[in-house]
Amino acid sequence: MLVITDTETLVAFCARCAEHPYITVDTEFLRERTYWPQLCLAQVAYPGDEDCAALIDPIAGADMDLAPLFELMKNTSVVKVFHAARQDLEIFWKLGDLIPTPLFDTQVAAMVCGYGDQVGYETLVRKICKEGLDKSSRFTDWARRPLSEKQLDYALADVTHLRQIYEVLEARLNRTGRAAWVAEEMAVLTNPDTYRNEPTEAWRRLKTRSSSPRFLAVAAALAEWRERRAQEKDVPRSRLLKDDALLEVASARPGTAEELSRLRLLQREGRKGDVAAEILEAVRKGMETPEDALPPKEAPRPTRKTSEALVDLLKVLLKSRAEDLGVAPKLLASSDELTAIAGEDEPQVPALSGWRRAAFGELALQLKRGEIALSAHGGGVEIVEFDD
Repeated sequence: MLVITDTETLVAFCARCAEHPYITVDTEFLRERTYWPQLCLAQVAYPGDEDCAALIDPIAGADMDLAPLFELMKNTSVVKVFHAARQDLEIFWKLGDLIPTPLFDTQVAAMVCGYGDQVGYETLVRKICKEGLDKSSRFTDWARRPLSEKQLDYALADVTHLRQIYEVLEARLNRTGRAAWVAEEMAVLTNPDTYRNEPTEAWRRLKTRSSSPRFLAVAAALAEWRERRAQEKDVPRSRLLKDDALLEVASARPGTAEELSRLRLLQREGRKGDVAAEILEAVRKGMETPEDALPPKEAPRPTRKTSEALVDLLKVLLKSRAEDLGVAPKLLASSDELTAIAGEDEPQVPALSGWRRAAFGELALQLKRGEIALSAHGGGVEIVEFDD
């Protein structure tokens, strides 16, 4: 087992990786006590036997330069294969200011190939590689050193089996003509905007019951302050101010430290010192936001009365198409999307764009317009087209 802790060995290994059409990649990280994920281990393998894999340890190799790994991630002649890549990619975005490309996510590909919704790596190893995995090390502390042999074996298995999984899924996608489906999903994962947490937009993640512009202005100012401080101090947002406490502050709008201290949901850190002063400053900023700069009330979506019967009919169409295509229904459309399609002329939903529109969305619109019908046939459901 190759565990890399020095730059020279990393350079040599990455050079070997660059000679192959693809590599498999995984990371182990912690972020329970930080805002940014802390990289503890990076696992990389290229096609071949188990000797063609390495564990890159940036903690044991504190002086190791990760630049060769980042250059490999930017090498466009080598496909980077991940499983459920979102959080792994965030690490490379933060540490190396890059997104590995070209990218292949086996979780997305497995959904397209009919293995179910958000299928886990262990399931794919069992179904494709016909082997089992010992997942008992999944929740261990990856920041502690030395790592045990059990941890190292677990980490290595996350990229060695992934090679066979990738080759099987890629072949199936090419055979079924669905490689473009996965490519469309990869475009979202490789978009830098996916990983940018802009403080000025942080308020949009809040689940608020009030649509009062002034309340939203205060909540937006508090959310922006919290996001900036969490990023600067590298601490979780919730350590500074939990969502329910933030909304309580936005509702109460305290003007003094004494008024702030009376709030029931505020954590201890928010009741004193510079944190309290910054919270009060954010409240003041929100209260002084000019009228023409207040966050707008969310405009009601232009809907017409939705027929529950039509929604149910769309659900039947969805299940039928998913069966025909051999994919999970959620991959094609969600329940909320079906409701929007039933109630709006042309809603802006994923089911009506890209490959999903061709696979399901256009048929859903035709069904709603009465241009097609559904008929029970041979123990299943078939689509009936009406003649002009």
